[in-house]
Amino acid sequence: MLTKNHVRNATLATLLCLAAPCALAQKMYDTGATDTEIKIGNTMPYSGPASAYGTIGKTDAAYFKMINDQGGINGRKINFISKDDGYSPPKAVEMARELVEQDGVLFLFNTLGTPSNTAIHKYMNSKKVPQLFVASGAAKWNDLKDFPWTMGYQPNYQTEAMIYGKQILQSKPNAKIGVLYQNDDFGKDYLKGLKEGLGDKAAKMIVAEVSYEVTDPTVDSQILQLQASGADVFVNVATPKFAAMAIRKAYDVGWKPVQYLTNVSTSPATVLVPAGPEKAVGIISATYGKDPSDPQWQNDPGMNDWRTFMKKYYPDGSMTDVNNVYGYAVARTLVQVLKQCGDNLTRENVMKQAANLKNFDPGTNLPGVLINTSPTNYAPIQAMQLERFDGKEWVLFGQVMGK
Repeated sequence: MLTKNHVRNATLATLLCLAAPCALAQKMYDTGATDTEIKIGNTMPYSGPASAYGTIGKTDAAYFKMINDQGGINGRKINFISKDDGYSPPKAVEMARELVEQDGVLFLFNTLGTPSNTAIHKYMNSKKVPQLFVASGAAKWNDLKDFPWTMGYQPNYQTEAMIYGKQILQSKPNAKIGVLYQNDDFGKDYLKGLKEGLGDKAAKMIVAEVSYEVTDPTVDSQILQLQASGADVFVNVATPKFAAMAIRKAYDVGWKPVQYLTNVSTSPATVLVPAGPEKAVGIISATYGKDPSDPQWQNDPGMNDWRTFMKKYYPDGSMTDVNNVYGYAVARTLVQVLKQCGDNLTRENVMKQAANLKNFDPGTNLPGVLINTSPTNYAPIQAMQLERFDGKEWVLFGQVMGK
């Protein structure tokens, strides 16, 4: 005979069984995520010596506006809070703390610059807040063992510089190389990679290494020093403002080395046009993305999507600036990560999904350059192709190369 206690216990057991699967499907949030919003933080040099990169933040914001107009991600709108750090590490620290501790963002995304990101690196990891898709190619962003809450995006600087070193060995084995580099981790990573690419010939081939500070008014004296060294190959490891100055000064003083230019300063709009396109003819660089000014991508579906986006959501943005292509690609990659997160919008799951990208194509990368990550690989892009500036546009040559 069933007593009231039996019935009550049986009912309770049934309710617990029914509740169990519901608990498994329960929405999970950390600070910065709700049923209706995903709050994302960013710092960007909208002013200061690296302000040419500010357009990346504007592209990110425009892309998220488009996503919100389309209904958001799994029904949630993106609240993108982007602050100007002026390319100043102390300011970046201040802004990062504001975003995490006052604005309550779920994570930081695409914060730009090696110095600025270095300044917040330990802080973000101590707080266990994702520092996701860092806009810098320093190798340290791929250190998942010591900094599991930080992930880079673009090919790292050492890999890119190694490619240049190998190319110099093949094309000009007796070269005398002069290097201009920014005196921070950005410049030093390139220098290290270049020497690795040159191997045991590095000490003999590199005849001059000259640095500059981001507070320097010009790099004129550095270019004169490199010219005086007798270098016939010039590796220009500079951010846009200084890269343009260096290209212009080398031309104006009649120094005509074979020039290599870091990928972060290949934009015609912010570097080559200010320098003078005729002064940049023949410069070699490497890329992983499609150049919007290259005619071969005129009818490319991925680039057509980018052009449509730019015309509607960022009409003031340059249609020839590769930084705007980069901003679009990295924002699109983040949207894929957030889609994969579903209703589990914890910081831990954001990093888990960021480390679970399989052959993702943002549509603007070169053919064969896909985004892949894993719990043991925090370097999303690891391949590039050489290109040469012909006075009007970059022309690809050779094959896609990796480390």
